Amino acid sequence: MAGILDGLRVVEGSAFVAVPLAGMTLAQMGADVIRFDRLQGGLDSGRWPLAPLGKSLFWAGLNKGKRSIAVDMSRPEGRELITRTITAPGKDAGVFLTNLRVRGWMDYETLSQHRKDLIMVTLLGDRHGRPQVDYTVNPALGIPDITGPEDHEGPVANALPAWDLIAGHTCVSSVLAAERHRLRKGEGQEVTLTLKDIAAATLGHLGMIGDAVLNEAERGKSGNALYGAYGQDFVCADGARIMVIGLTSRQWKGLVSTTDKDAELAALARRTGCDLADEGVRWALRTEITAILAPWFAERSSDEVARAFDKAKLTWSKFRTTKQAVAEDPDLGPENPMFEDLLQEGLGSFPVPGHAADFSALLREPPRPAPVLGANTEEILSEVTGLDDTEIAHLFDRGIVARGNPPEFDTAA
Repeated sequence: MAGILDGLRVVEGSAFVAVPLAGMTLAQMGADVIRFDRLQGGLDSGRWPLAPLGKSLFWAGLNKGKRSIAVDMSRPEGRELITRTITAPGKDAGVFLTNLRVRGWMDYETLSQHRKDLIMVTLLGDRHGRPQVDYTVNPALGIPDITGPEDHEGPVANALPAWDLIAGHTCVSSVLAAERHRLRKGEGQEVTLTLKDIAAATLGHLGMIGDAVLNEAERGKSGNALYGAYGQDFVCADGARIMVIGLTSRQWKGLVSTTDKDAELAALARRTGCDLADEGVRWALRTEITAILAPWFAERSSDEVARAFDKAKLTWSKFRTTKQAVAEDPDLGPENPMFEDLLQEGLGSFPVPGHAADFSALLREPPRPAPVLGANTEEILSEVTGLDDTEIAHLFDRGIVARGNPPEFDTAA
């Protein structure tokens, strides 16, 4: 089945989240993504979470649908093979995606000497050249200080690597924009992004930098409340916790009507002289509003609340653990066309997602598992770098390349 990017070849040298995510996203849209790694595997080949047999679910999740070549890059012959793979001929080839830029052989200046129209998309830590990860960028920009319960004094880190995820998709759009430019102009280029710049830009887009500069008050923690409007979590009679949103006028009116709190909330408005139709007012009076609404939830089970809210078409959700969500939510399994149950060596069988977008001109690409380390070494050396069988056999004999997972590094053994 041909994806929307069928024919495009991207070579990826990466670790961590953002760039592997970018390569996987391109692969799920049909690109031929070739990932190269050391003979012993990449830096994150054993990263948690792990399957019961010890194999990395993290690595398998971020490398779906790619091809794998394992090369000893500490040796000149290995570096030459990677260079030839990146700069191989073909109008839809010559695209390199990385966060492992190495001056002297794996940088744009050197690689572009072998292919003038090379596209190289490089993600760095920050604009000064320092390494960064989500867990260092986030505190540097102040996000943990506005995360967590209102009465909690310390910063709260986020378990979701938001900047990595945004950076990964920014890398995808950068690859596609640079490739479109090459198709029109015949020119290659290096596109450089940094994780911290992507995070800083996001803060600017959301008005948070302007808020910090122009307003005297420091934005504080707001727990599970929806900042700037009304959204709050409530505990039901059965102990389950519900999140409900009253952001828009329709959402707010539906919440008030469904909970039958019109009179009490109207009295609050008269007492304060404020108009609750204003979302900013609802934010300012969130504590009083919550106190009025909370008894309604405390008197009803979560199932009762669910039926009432669904009938009113409100925006709401039940709080779950990830394990509960997978067990209860059909959107996280094969009932959702995005998912397919895959049995993967060393991992087991579980729902695996394909690309989230559904393109009307093409059938949805089914998800493909991540390759075993070096699974495609031989075919890549033949098809992409153009080596003959004798040359390939010689490389294997000398330990320059490997196929499959070497037994001493097999994490599933």
